[in-house]
Amino acid sequence: MPDALTPLVIEGFVLGWSVAWAPGPINAELIRRTIGRGFLTAYVVALGASSGDAVWAMVTAAGAGLFLTGPVARIVLGVVSTILLLALAAVFLAGAWHALKSRRAASPPAPGRFESGRAGYALGLGMALTSPWNLAFWLAVMGRPELARRGFAASLVVAAAVVLGALTWCLILCGTVSVLRVKGETAPWEIVAKGVTGLLMLFFAAHGIMRLVGS
Repeated sequence: MPDALTPLVIEGFVLGWSVAWAPGPINAELIRRTIGRGFLTAYVVALGASSGDAVWAMVTAAGAGLFLTGPVARIVLGVVSTILLLALAAVFLAGAWHALKSRRAASPPAPGRFESGRAGYALGLGMALTSPWNLAFWLAVMGRPELARRGFAASLVVAAAVVLGALTWCLILCGTVSVLRVKGETAPWEIVAKGVTGLLMLFFAAHGIMRLVGS
């Protein structure tokens, strides 16, 4: 690796890691899926979210992200993101209730309609693409004058390192939760995970609504 690229890779990796490990809807969903369905089913959500990040990285690196900073664009993204969070909250809380009823009936809960790998990838992608805070992050990262002066190629190196840092964190998170899941009974964890995730989605949706009203 050329010496000039090393600082960019390190900087991007640290940025990706530091943003990815903050509590949020994607991390909550990763934990819930790992507990309920296992490592691979959860990690595809991270792959989908990283694909969404890659899209925003390309858009902002090319300068097109500047057109998405207006008030109308922010409101549209905020509304779409809030609707998605509310829908997820309803799905997860309903899943927790059904899992609880199934446990009382001594029968395993049926897999949810959004539990497949393909649906998980689409979910992660949608959450990343519709989050206005995600767009704000990439504009902040890619919009720095010192990075712009290095050219488009340097911006892509930083973007790739950010995505790598985020994926590394998700790998460690899903792996750790997967190991802990093996040591305990899955059903109670799934009920708790779905319930807590649903409540977290409601919290983030309410936070988004307040931000929209305030703006």
